[in-house]
Order: sequence, then C-alpha cells, then structure tokens
Amino acid sequence: MADFITVEVAYALPERQSLLTVNVSPDSSVQQIIELSGILQQFSEIDLNSQKVGIWSRPVKLDDRVKAGDRIEIYRPLIADPKDLRRRRAEKAKEEGRADKVTGGRPHDVKASSE
Repeated sequence: MADFITVEVAYALPERQSLLTVNVSPDSSVQQIIELSGILQQFSEIDLNSQKVGIWSRPVKLDDRVKAGDRIEIYRPLIADPKDLRRRRAEKAKEEGRADKVTGGRPHDVKASSE
C-alpha cells in the first residue's frame, strides 16, 4: 500500500476560488484532509459544523475516507430555495400569459371547429 495518496480540496465563492492538492495518508478522513489543506485559514467563513461536503459532487460525511484522485468539495449554503425560485417564475409566466392559469402548462389556442 502506498505511503501517501493525492487528493484535492475545493471551495469557491463567486469572486474567489481555491483548489488545493494535498498528499495524505490513505486512512485520512475528509475532515482531517480539509484541516491539513489549509483551506480553513484561507476562507474563515467555512464552518464544517453547518456546511455540507462532498467528493465529486456526491455528499459525504466528515469521517468518510477518500481514495487517490478524489476531490473534496466544500459547499456554500444556498442563497435562495430553488423550489421557491421556480414557483415564482411559474407565477410570473402565468401573469404574463406564457402559462395556462389553471394547469400551469403552456397555453394553446384551440379553435373550435363548427362541424
């Protein structure tokens, strides 16, 4: 078994991003690697008690183990609820006539034939 494996730790803000490469022991946890990477010193707003983390977009726990080549991602809290944003867009579409007011689907002009 190798003495060290290489993993990455990523965190991004709209105006600033960081991707750090770290050589760690194969039995290191996600939390240990984040702490070893130094990213917590670069971004003081990171709170591992409340923020979610993942490996390659898959949510993981802080005590999970990693494999060589993994990228640990620290996720920012959502600014807005995606469901709420979609609901507001749908209401606006209904008001503007771009959606059926009853079904929410696309409105369509059905011309009744007089046959």
